[in-house]
Amino acid sequence: MAFSVKERSEYFRGLLLLISKDRKITDAETILMKRIGKALGFEKEFCENAILEILENRFIVDDPPEFPTHGLAMKFVRDGLTLAAADGETNGFEEEWLRAAVEKNKLDAEWFVQEKELAIRRKRDCDVHLEVYDLTEW
Repeated sequence: MAFSVKERSEYFRGLLLLISKDRKITDAETILMKRIGKALGFEKEFCENAILEILENRFIVDDPPEFPTHGLAMKFVRDGLTLAAADGETNGFEEEWLRAAVEKNKLDAEWFVQEKELAIRRKRDCDVHLEVYDLTEW
């Protein structure tokens, strides 16, 4: 299944919103977002500008994205958990927002708890894997 520009945009926008939840964007988050943007096929300059402007952009809608499939939504949440752990701590606002994404996409809450534990373990083991790379049919 090929993913539309809208779905790719929502994926990127959603992760941008997530990293802005603690009102600071770390170098680790910036690096990961640039990698994600590149994997999604977005221009480097577009990604850099979006990252720089997300904290000041008061016009962006703060709702978590809704995806057409559970598989895509699960990948999004996993990448969100990886990003949330990138700065060494998961902020309560980040977790709350990801839980809202889980609910909006009708994913299982217990699955989210398990994925959160896996993300913490991966961070501790310095094993950063982004799900976006597994979406080969863009």
